[in-house]
Amino acid sequence: MTSTSTHTLPVAALRQAVCDRVRRVVASEPEVIETLLIAMVAGGHTLIEGIPGIGKTLLARTLARCVGCDFRRIQFTNDLMPSDIVGTAVWRPSRESFTFAKGPLFTNIVLADEINRTSPRTLSCLLEAMENGTASVEGRTMQLGEPFLVWATRNGIEFHGTYPIPEAALDRFLVCVELSYPTRELELALYRGTNPEDELGRVEPVMDREQLLELMRAVAGIAVSEPVADYCYRIVHATRSNESIALGASPRAAMCWLRAAKARALLHDRSAVLPDDLIHTARAVLAHRVFVKGSGSSASWIEQILADTPIEL
Repeated sequence: MTSTSTHTLPVAALRQAVCDRVRRVVASEPEVIETLLIAMVAGGHTLIEGIPGIGKTLLARTLARCVGCDFRRIQFTNDLMPSDIVGTAVWRPSRESFTFAKGPLFTNIVLADEINRTSPRTLSCLLEAMENGTASVEGRTMQLGEPFLVWATRNGIEFHGTYPIPEAALDRFLVCVELSYPTRELELALYRGTNPEDELGRVEPVMDREQLLELMRAVAGIAVSEPVADYCYRIVHATRSNESIALGASPRAAMCWLRAAKARALLHDRSAVLPDDLIHTARAVLAHRVFVKGSGSSASWIEQILADTPIEL
């Protein structure tokens, strides 16, 4: 699919340009950057997992700059209150009245850093925003940014002072990606390169907010054929019938998976979803929604089910 919009480049060229500019700043694999971009174009939220010091925050800041969106970071802590992220009424003596001071939630992209450190009350406030794109303030419902996307980070090895994220909350994230140590080549390039913050300052947007919204709207027009839909069903049904899996993929998980596959097809200049789009997005979309009974990870079971399920077109 070649873009006929106001873009000066085909969508695939935009995708590559974003990937190239992000990699100037962050030592990250192209597949990770593409997954984040897929979630963004699909209008979904992203959970980023990994140990401290591997560039989760820097990756989010760089990608937000590449797509020309406003970005705010919130450090989640045990004592963070809903008013700290939504905002609160402030008394203005000169006006002798209260006015609402918007919190950091009123932006396009919010980085919820260490999301599992906040209380369930504050988390529920964030989940409302993620579900509806709105925030409840003193009995009023206020619209958040357009687009409104949450990128949350979670440290998978440090659990002191953290709260478990419920399964229903995990389901709010379209994709979950795990960042690991960079490859030898990428890390050596990082050592030899300039300061990442200096590189970030030189990054120019590849597109603006309106162009991103245009791409998000275009996702709905990507076709899904009957054989591709059947392939999707056979995969999710296999997660439900597998005796080693306690909780399989729900119909909503399947719909999210198809939305991500549509976004990938669009980013590769195609007008219809291919099985390859489903295969490349399966782990990121399904693994955090599928829970196994014993040993083994949900990601490994997803990979096994994909390998065992034939493509019938």
